[in-house]
Amino acid sequence: MQFVFHSTPSIVVERGGSANLAKKILERGGKSVLIVTDPGVLSAGLLDRALPQFAELKLPFQIFSDVQADPPVPVINQAVKVAQDCKADFIVGFGGGSSMDVAKLVALLSLGTENLADIYGIGMAKGPRFPLILVPTTAGTGSEVTQSSVVTVSESEKKGVLSPHLLPDLAILDAELTLGLPAHVTAATGIDAMVHAIEAFTTKHLKNPMSDCVAKEALRLLAGNLHQAVNSGNDIVARENMLLGACLAGMAFTNAPVAGVHALAYPIGARFHVPHGLSNSLMLAPVIRFNIEVAHAMYAELGQIIKPGLKGTSIEQATGLAEYLGGLAGELGLPQHLVEVGITESDVDQLAKDAMLQTRLLSNSPREITLGDAAALYREAL
Repeated sequence: MQFVFHSTPSIVVERGGSANLAKKILERGGKSVLIVTDPGVLSAGLLDRALPQFAELKLPFQIFSDVQADPPVPVINQAVKVAQDCKADFIVGFGGGSSMDVAKLVALLSLGTENLADIYGIGMAKGPRFPLILVPTTAGTGSEVTQSSVVTVSESEKKGVLSPHLLPDLAILDAELTLGLPAHVTAATGIDAMVHAIEAFTTKHLKNPMSDCVAKEALRLLAGNLHQAVNSGNDIVARENMLLGACLAGMAFTNAPVAGVHALAYPIGARFHVPHGLSNSLMLAPVIRFNIEVAHAMYAELGQIIKPGLKGTSIEQATGLAEYLGGLAGELGLPQHLVEVGITESDVDQLAKDAMLQTRLLSNSPREITLGDAAALYREAL
């Protein structure tokens, strides 16, 4: 047995904990702060509980709120320039996965010792970076505990930066920040987190017992609380369980990487601007069915956590899991088919070609996915 498990050094789980953000920055020596977020977080007032303490403690800060979903290169470059112009020596990512991903890269690139174009891939970012705190406002990406940032580099392609240097110094899980999430966002981000745990558990490379352990606990929390969080959005217990579940799923997949679902979802997001969680949701059941012949025992094990009571052989249980997950989006009010997000048969071949560019992810699939397989999977999802 030989593996390495990376995660965020400190994680605070505390309702209302984001109100003490400035204090935690001062404790770590910060003197000038850039808060990276998006317009939705700003307009929803989610920063309102954190900002008063900055004034009380006379800690200078600036807000960059132009983050977009699936952030493109120009947004990252713009955020880096703002950080350099205001001489920030401490970076905060406050928001969903895109805001946290941008904040990670700002912390790394603002020092001016590395260029974004040179650090795509595994282990290319060498550091150092500015101190970094991440505060998630959705229960989905788990970016607060992952060593990756995803960047949209063209109309059809996303690339990842993967390095332990992207792990923050501290993550603050404040479930009160997620109480205002709309039901459809709760549903999509929740399924996204489930996909992270499922793919980490079934990955071909770097699968390890620590990731397996947190992936299963993540799925217990996520599957057990998703409907309640969607249908009763002010249930703080369900929200907190979802936030912790997403965090654990992030721990799992940053050490046991995701695979085919993500490889096929990325082109959907890049070309059609479908939110990442929904893109994953649309491809989840087809990819599980495709993998069953080689991974049915693992899917059956997860099926007993996600949908207790599945009967039959491991193949039958895995098939039952795929059927349940295939209908989950519809149960939660999300689109279930690609045609519902504007994708037609005429788009399939291009999407399949785009997916083949995701070689890092495809290599983790328990069953090899060829160009023809990718096209067939997209057609199945139509």
